[in-house]
Amino acid sequence: MDHISAPVPLQAADLAPAIRAAIDAIPPAWPLAATVAVNPFLGQTDHRLTATAEQIGRLTGASIAMPRRWYGAKLADGTITEADLADALSESALAIPVQALKQAVLEDVAAPAAIPTVADLARDISGLDWPRLVEDRIGAFAAGHFDEGQALWTAPRGQSLYAAWRIYARHDLTPEIAGLQGFAQTVADLPRTSIRAIAVAAETLGFGRKPGSYFHQLLLGLGGWAQYARHRLWTAELAGETDESLGDLLAIRLAFEEALFRQYAPAIAPAWQAALAAHRAPVVAGLDRQIDAVLQVAAERSEQRRLAKLLAQTRLPARTPDGESARPAVQAAFCIDVRSEVFRRALESADPGIRTLGFAGFFGLGASHRDQASDLAEHRLPVLLKPGLFSCAEVSAAEDREARIQSRAVRAFGRFKQAAVSSFAFVEAMGPVYGAKLLAGSLRLSSAKARHAAKPQLVDKPGLPQKIAMASTVLRAMSLTQNFARIVLLCGHGASVTNNPLASALQCGACGGHAGDVNARLLASLLNETEVREGLAAQGITVPDDTLFLAGLHDTTTDAVTVYEGDVDTAFHADDLTRLTNWLAAAGKLARAERAIRLPNATGGSIAVRSRDWAEVRPEWGLAGCSAFIAAPRARTAGLSLDGRSFLHDYVWRQDEGFRVLELILTAPVVVASWISLQYFGSAAAPSLFGSGNKLLHNVVGGIGVLEGNGGVLRAGLAWQSVHDGERFSHDPLRLSVIIEAPGEAINAILARHPQVKALFDNGWLSLFILDEAGRMTERYAGDLAWVPFAAEGATPCRLKAAG
Repeated sequence: MDHISAPVPLQAADLAPAIRAAIDAIPPAWPLAATVAVNPFLGQTDHRLTATAEQIGRLTGASIAMPRRWYGAKLADGTITEADLADALSESALAIPVQALKQAVLEDVAAPAAIPTVADLARDISGLDWPRLVEDRIGAFAAGHFDEGQALWTAPRGQSLYAAWRIYARHDLTPEIAGLQGFAQTVADLPRTSIRAIAVAAETLGFGRKPGSYFHQLLLGLGGWAQYARHRLWTAELAGETDESLGDLLAIRLAFEEALFRQYAPAIAPAWQAALAAHRAPVVAGLDRQIDAVLQVAAERSEQRRLAKLLAQTRLPARTPDGESARPAVQAAFCIDVRSEVFRRALESADPGIRTLGFAGFFGLGASHRDQASDLAEHRLPVLLKPGLFSCAEVSAAEDREARIQSRAVRAFGRFKQAAVSSFAFVEAMGPVYGAKLLAGSLRLSSAKARHAAKPQLVDKPGLPQKIAMASTVLRAMSLTQNFARIVLLCGHGASVTNNPLASALQCGACGGHAGDVNARLLASLLNETEVREGLAAQGITVPDDTLFLAGLHDTTTDAVTVYEGDVDTAFHADDLTRLTNWLAAAGKLARAERAIRLPNATGGSIAVRSRDWAEVRPEWGLAGCSAFIAAPRARTAGLSLDGRSFLHDYVWRQDEGFRVLELILTAPVVVASWISLQYFGSAAAPSLFGSGNKLLHNVVGGIGVLEGNGGVLRAGLAWQSVHDGERFSHDPLRLSVIIEAPGEAINAILARHPQVKALFDNGWLSLFILDEAGRMTERYAGDLAWVPFAAEGATPCRLKAAG
């Protein structure tokens, strides 16, 4: 007799690849203390924008394209031309005439239809808002579990997120009160491990080993909670460890789906099977998504054409890329941040002898720093990297003890005023004092206090050979190897703002969401060491005896520069320092006047006051407007107004032996800049999905993020006020154009060695151009290590890959 074999039971390991794929599709979100820009499409860079838009649309119902009227306005004012539309069409698989594109911008496009979850289907059947309840209950638990010190009563520690939730949910009566029958018992009956709970849900919900995009949808729906959990995994893996929080969150979300399915299965089963089929179906971009992608490329071609014309302007050959015979009056190195471009241009205008340079703001020293009166280590380096140096504030034991006492007193006072038993007494006693403080803030009477932190020092100081190697590497990466000025200013940057939970997002991204003063001071100290200079000379980098390296901090909100002259003996450079101080002051005045034009209701004289106004929602624009990354000698951009829209990295390829510096630029600063650019893109084009909402409604949760209002999911990304001035967008969501003066063969060799970076360019998340020595953008990367000619009037039409 033939035996029919029983189906093989689903094993937890069978779903591990699908779980990991969903986890990798979620971008990380760093906590408020060190917020950094993150590419919200981080898990989709192996696909083009059209496929990504289609996928995100069917999982969330959100569009990641700008409204058609935005493109229409640019067509109407001539910013986008018919040539730009034709150029974008020539690269696409879309067989429609240019006139059809022009007509499309006049049409409203319906929002994509999202695949329903079980919670969505249950809501439609019952009339009860189950998605909101699920969102609320998971958020209430996650806020306590992830809390980083804000809560007065913290959740128990030492358990996994899933284990802690099972204890919490068995005592949470809200779901059952709302109508989810027997939910506490359902939770009690769940498996003890999250991976097994996911497998059980897979059997109940009927998707077995093939969830398709369902897991991705559930994690996307958890918003910032999923992104914060992804951050925990990211940082753990960077340290060679792991973290299960995001997988646990998926299991928790599935537990609600499973419970709702058991309750409503007869009514929703057919619709649920259709939803599962949709999750497994291939992603094929519809006509609207294809048109959106072509319009987006046309807008980017327009900006690239404008930039190409600007860079090709004839300028006096006052500077050469390989050094100059005349010694500079001063050299000042700034972060590549787009805000530095405005200040660099202003500073250079103060005197013909001033030379500025652009370099990543952590100055090549990846330090984990412990500040005065603190035991917390701040990682002042790009989040892509691990710290290789450790530093702390250079203070005496007595100074540190006094600072700790003051800090504890402040924390104790803060907790007292928040406590339930003392809050009314606090208001009664301190109300008049705080009333005066609020009035002073409203009238902008408060004063800013200059931050003069203690000088940082390295812990477990490296040996002399290592210090010489670090100094040589940084100077060569900066293309600063000869003709040193008497003063070389290494200027990090930070931002002075108040009453802004997202303040760290305005700090230096290359410093992990902190100011760049520590890194600049560490490097200046290193380069001032006599033994280090002697070692540099042996490697062909001769620093004159009278050259002094000084550290500074550029406040991007006020355009004031603090020079840490107390870190070193400046007696022999008194006159140089006086001139530098005057030049910095003059540059700050010019930069403030330029920035005031963009800021609503601002004047050059009000910029500093706005930075300390607790009610000001737009103290500065951050990196809004960023559209290009240029790696070339400063001679190619000096004298040109790039309007604070370009990352500027000094690079001289003829000095780059083996193109090691170019490889570093393409794999680190360019990638970080792409994260910034795409975060601004997502926050402007899809604010409900990738933005943090209205600043006026923000509530800080757990010290890790914000809610918009008093509920909903944790929000990640930029606030609406960071990309919009109330009437129009302050940021045009354009994918970054990377412009490099280097041989194409060298660029291709680097991309071939780094497939993840190559994918960014191959799939259109970044555009890549070659700049020649005359300042002309001559070639455009066309994908798969191929190049096509480019001219300011438009690229040579060619049919390659689908646009987007």
